[in-house]
Amino acid sequence: MKKLVIAYSGGLDTSYCAVSLSKEYDVHAVSVNTGGFTNEEVKQIESNAYKMGVTTYKNIDAVATFYQKVVKYLIFGNVLKNSSYPLSVSAERIIQAIEIIEYAKSIGAQYIAHGSTGAGNDQVRFDMIFQTLAPNIEIITPIRDEKLSRQEEIEYLKSEGIDMPWEKSKYSVNKGLWGTSVGGVETLKSEKPLPSEAYPSQLEKEGEQKVTLTFKNGEFVAFNGEENAPEINIEKLNDVASTYAIGRDIHVGDTIVGTKGRVGFEAAAALITIKAHHLLEKHTLTKWQLQHKEYLSSFYGMHLHEGQYLDPVMRDTEAFLQSSQKMVSGDVVVTLKPYHFSLDGIVSKHDLMSSAFSTYGEENKAWTADDAKGFIKIIGNQNKIYKQVNS
Repeated sequence: MKKLVIAYSGGLDTSYCAVSLSKEYDVHAVSVNTGGFTNEEVKQIESNAYKMGVTTYKNIDAVATFYQKVVKYLIFGNVLKNSSYPLSVSAERIIQAIEIIEYAKSIGAQYIAHGSTGAGNDQVRFDMIFQTLAPNIEIITPIRDEKLSRQEEIEYLKSEGIDMPWEKSKYSVNKGLWGTSVGGVETLKSEKPLPSEAYPSQLEKEGEQKVTLTFKNGEFVAFNGEENAPEINIEKLNDVASTYAIGRDIHVGDTIVGTKGRVGFEAAAALITIKAHHLLEKHTLTKWQLQHKEYLSSFYGMHLHEGQYLDPVMRDTEAFLQSSQKMVSGDVVVTLKPYHFSLDGIVSKHDLMSSAFSTYGEENKAWTADDAKGFIKIIGNQNKIYKQVNS
């Protein structure tokens, strides 16, 4: 039979795909862990995959890869789409797509399938990466092509002897290293917030707790003085911060296909890490570095969201972001509180505020009052000329 790899999550859509495609293809199911999977969940997904008739199942642990290829640069760039959303799911999908297509190539698959519909962003991300990295592998998308409803999928699976509790939960939750998305009936329209109980992390602690994030060349290398790989530090920070129910918000943005979308998210570690890193940058980078980083970071985040990860301009931007981190080292102290956090301050040998050159707003040792008057007179020349010519 013809060999096919399916991006398998264990949900209704990919289960339908696995069962129906097994009639015609030799189906190999793959899921990619970019954070959020427990060993028990992986075992359950594997068990369910074989019930759907697949020939093999593989779970790829890509948490470290996800950090190194994407999350690291989102931190370097302090990327928050529309000033709020840390690109949790969209960033994951990029790495998942790359890992799945590389696996398909490694086993000589002629076909690859995913369970995306024709309405959302994921179809674009998956198809673009699959087409770019393996143009000779044909993409098959039953849910999109057949325009199936959930009930039609459930009835088909029942007819095949697979009767599982497919009832859609009140809230859909997608958990990963860089945050958790939350969707529900409230996010389908514009006026209502998600209720507190929709979020997976509930408030468990009162009062305040101080934590210290240590960065070296822009990377989160230690949490509360304990060194670990950055992705592990992110997980440890999230374990602590989520007990304060920190990082909840609703993102409103434009989908790749041109519609408006609304989704809730919970991303305590991502938001704290980005804000702490940005504070450290404010102390250690020049104003021109900060200015150029701001628009390049926005460019990087938008193109990542749009599925343009493989364009060479993304590697060019990453090179700039990497270079900008040479002096971004030091400690940032953060106070965790119920539902929010505050940045206390930083300690860094590269802190430009610690210069003996001058003290902001108070005194200086490097120029005279006459120097200041001359500087102000010259720096205002452009405005003076414009006003004189156009008045």
